[in-house]
Amino acid sequence: MMLHPRDSHDQRVIQADLRISPEPRSQRFVQDAFGNHVGIARFSRRSNELSFESVVCVERSPRVGFVPEDAGWPLPADYSIDELRDLAPYLERHQLDPIDAVGRWARELLFPSGAIGAFELLTRLSRGIHHGFIYRRREAKGVQPPVETLRLGHGSCRDFAVLMIEAARSIGFAARFASGYLAVPSDDPREPTGCSGRGATHAWAQIYLPGAGWIDFDPTSGGVGNVDLVTVAVVPDPRHAIPLHGTYVGFPSDHLGMEVQVSVTFDSPKGDLDRSATDRISTIGPMRAPRQNHRSPVGLRGYPELETGAKRSQPAPPALPQAEGGA
Repeated sequence: MMLHPRDSHDQRVIQADLRISPEPRSQRFVQDAFGNHVGIARFSRRSNELSFESVVCVERSPRVGFVPEDAGWPLPADYSIDELRDLAPYLERHQLDPIDAVGRWARELLFPSGAIGAFELLTRLSRGIHHGFIYRRREAKGVQPPVETLRLGHGSCRDFAVLMIEAARSIGFAARFASGYLAVPSDDPREPTGCSGRGATHAWAQIYLPGAGWIDFDPTSGGVGNVDLVTVAVVPDPRHAIPLHGTYVGFPSDHLGMEVQVSVTFDSPKGDLDRSATDRISTIGPMRAPRQNHRSPVGLRGYPELETGAKRSQPAPPALPQAEGGA
């Protein structure tokens, strides 16, 4: 389970409560190699429903109208030797692109107006994806290859995040995949776009710039900064940020239904949600597996794009993918 938000300089978990039904035989929490919180539960009894309810209270101090102090970093990024050693997993490209289609597409943004700084280029990349591609929810597991997203002109939020990451890596930037929650106040005048519901699971990109650190870029909305984002996991590859996965024992013919809900409430004493806000985030993800004597994997593969109150109830596919990570 990857449901617990990360702690950082601008995000702090005040309280967290995880309820699991049926009660697991054992439950423990660890941190993975990237500093993300991971819960592992094991079960020993039968049940018609498996339910996880995570309620967390998060205090955030996001930067509003974010622009780095030195927004004119030259290209390519000038990383120190120590930074290059630490950033190696985030600099190498992870997606197949034999003719460098993603790199060529990204470099086209370098030349329309002559010289361009690193931050401006990355902002153009994020907004270019937002304006140039159509958002579509995708029920298929995994991430769409970036070259396929370029060819089709559409994708989900996780597809857009990976396209931005691979584009940034192709021109020398360290980039990583971020997964978590979108938290927009219910009275916010902005209309949600794409998978951006008022409260929803979400995926975006983070790019590392020397002297500024990791900066959030959300290509689904074209936004920069983390005002509306609550980070749960950051990883070099989206395969390592699956929020819920594992195995159950039952018959292949068993009906596997799923319901996922995310709700966000805000509490700010000053009434200033942009400066300092406390978010209460509730995520609920029950899975139903009636009879139990056949081992089959289950997973929330499309979780980063599920919208608030989204309901799923459909038969399991003929062949489910193998669960990853041993949870």
